[in-house]
Amino acid sequence: MPVNTCYTPRMQRTLAILGLLCLCLPGLLLVNSCRKETPAPKEEQAKPQAKAIAEPMPKSVLRSQLATMGWYTAQPETLSRQIEGLFQEAQVEPIDDVIALILPHAGYAYSGVIAAEGLKTTDKEYKRILVIGPSHSVPMEEILSVPRVTHYETPLGEVPLDVEFINKLLEYSVFRNVPQAHEFGRGGQEHSVQIELPLLQHSRSAFKFVPIVAGQCSRQTVTKAANILSSLVDNDTLVIASSDFVHYGPRFGYVPFEEDHKEQIEKIDMGAYEHIERLDCKGFLDYKHRTGATICGHVPIAVLLAMLGEPTEAKLVEYATSGEMGGDFTHSVSYLSIAFSGTWSDRAAVEPQANDPNLTEQDRKRLLTLARKTMDFCLEKRRIPDVSELGVSISDAMRCPRAAFVTLKKDGRLRGCIGYIMPVEPLYQTVQQNTVNASTRDSRFSPVQPNELASIEIEISALSVPESVSSIKDIVLGKHGIILEKKGHRAVFLPQVAPEQGWNLSETLSHLAQKAGLSKNAWQQPDTTFSVFTAEIIEESH
Repeated sequence: MPVNTCYTPRMQRTLAILGLLCLCLPGLLLVNSCRKETPAPKEEQAKPQAKAIAEPMPKSVLRSQLATMGWYTAQPETLSRQIEGLFQEAQVEPIDDVIALILPHAGYAYSGVIAAEGLKTTDKEYKRILVIGPSHSVPMEEILSVPRVTHYETPLGEVPLDVEFINKLLEYSVFRNVPQAHEFGRGGQEHSVQIELPLLQHSRSAFKFVPIVAGQCSRQTVTKAANILSSLVDNDTLVIASSDFVHYGPRFGYVPFEEDHKEQIEKIDMGAYEHIERLDCKGFLDYKHRTGATICGHVPIAVLLAMLGEPTEAKLVEYATSGEMGGDFTHSVSYLSIAFSGTWSDRAAVEPQANDPNLTEQDRKRLLTLARKTMDFCLEKRRIPDVSELGVSISDAMRCPRAAFVTLKKDGRLRGCIGYIMPVEPLYQTVQQNTVNASTRDSRFSPVQPNELASIEIEISALSVPESVSSIKDIVLGKHGIILEKKGHRAVFLPQVAPEQGWNLSETLSHLAQKAGLSKNAWQQPDTTFSVFTAEIIEESH
């Protein structure tokens, strides 16, 4: 039986994302020298871990890579002329009191005019612009990611982020910082938010930007995110949901009909719009599920609809398909531009929730039981069980998105160790997946066999959300896991690494720099940045 027969397609996709999977092998970006084969001292592991507190952020810039990837030219003058042409071609009637838009996010040659038409419905200068786009490549569940930088940069210049607004979002567990979700070309392949920015830079003179990338979210998470956002926005805020609509054709795995393409595609698109026009979040999500309509930004749209209330009015500004533009519906993507007019109603503030809620003793026992039952089930039946098959109840704290490692030991020696550094899934799912990862995919070991199960001990390290630090003086060895970043290079050590290896701080950072593919002294250079996290250790007792 092949090793990966326990893996669902979603797991295999998750494991492919650089920076999210951390094996324990020296020298890999996918953090590995995190564990030696000798277990860490029990007294070290038992210590409670306090969350690191970051100092005010120094200026940090996320430079959009879309120009280098061919989405638009890197030449400012040429790009400015191209966008000016899009806005000149866009002919629309102005709409009063626009507070939100749905805009497409394809290349400008396809959907640029449609997006420009939406933006041209209003000439208001907004103080803050939120763009919520979907994650196309980084798998995230039940979270929306916001970046921990101060500026975005495109060929048209820098745009300041509303750091204060973003910091408020990060007080809630549904909002996280998953760096790969905001990158194109370095671990991520995301364009849905960044493609809108040059259009905004061209059409607005000054604003603060709030980029949000949404993962796959349940209706409960959509509602929660919407309530938080709507309690924070005001009438000087423009909210944009970035989404293309129906993706038709074999390449997209969506061929519900084989004739009358134009009419059938439009029928599905307009069916979705009917729910949008009624501000019907539930109906829109039900329609998407019922029809299978390949609307990539359905979560951002649903969040926006849940934010809006009466007497907001929706208006379809423009509709087009790439199939009609190119005269070939073999593969076709639909583009809608929709404007919403009204006012943001005052909503009660939502009580902040800790990003990493404390796990009760019962939660800790349940997580260990979940890991044990998952490993037993997978080795017997060669698939990952649904939690409902295991009879383990899941608490709210266990549903909170949180990164974790699962370590397996046999006779006191390491038998497997794999985990995630960033919180991309609910904690209970992270534990399930990495239990299977550690038992079957750690390349240093052969897969765990059924006859070993009785002698395997399980340890779970539940991680806090990484926080940036302004100085290495803020790093506490044995308490903090460390993420080093410099010019596209990144490496991570878990909190246990330095004590297990007997390293001091400079030795730890030298090894970390070399692990990132840099010189051993690179950690001393001013453009090298650090983030830290802590780990809550949960062990089986024997």
